[in-house]
Amino acid sequence: MSEIPMEATNPLTSSDFTQAGEPFRLFVEWLDEARRSEPNDPNAMALATVDADGLPDVRMVLLNGFDERGFVFYTNTESAKGRELSGQPKAAAVFHWKSLRRQVRVRGPVEQVTAEEADAYFASRPRLSQIGAWASQQSRPLEGRFALETAVAAVTARHALGDVPRPPHWTGFRILPTQIEFWHDRPFRLHDRVVFRRADDGAWERTRLYP
Repeated sequence: MSEIPMEATNPLTSSDFTQAGEPFRLFVEWLDEARRSEPNDPNAMALATVDADGLPDVRMVLLNGFDERGFVFYTNTESAKGRELSGQPKAAAVFHWKSLRRQVRVRGPVEQVTAEEADAYFASRPRLSQIGAWASQQSRPLEGRFALETAVAAVTARHALGDVPRPPHWTGFRILPTQIEFWHDRPFRLHDRVVFRRADDGAWERTRLYP
């Protein structure tokens, strides 16, 4: 699943965030620990959206960047999640670091990143991933593997020279968190749970929860 190491896209430390960004400071510390302990994709998260009927949908994606505005991932806007986010621009995500027995849960509205942000991230992807973004009609029926390989070959030939431009249907989304919860396993299921909720003035309110 991994393409670009998070170190390359977000070389952040907890000191990069103001005191007002306390949950992000803590997230950086936990993510840094996960990078040292998780064998694969410490930036993987389960992303939940809802379809037109209100039925939840969830899948694993990669966190590709974050700051005090929110958490960013990229996708084909014509995919299932792209269509769902267009109809209901809200999402939830959870990071689960099994080796650390920790979780972080995020909820909030979603916005598209700017074209400049999407262009910059697309340019950082491996060339074959850039070609795949053009070749894949994500989430739609595929008659066979050969059809996908044929599409990849056609795109490769079309962009044999020069840079591969970002497809117009490929961009990023930013979850603007209104709630961030940190969960840490404790013996006998007496877990630690702390939730940060964003107040109307933008400040974060911290509450400890029963397990």
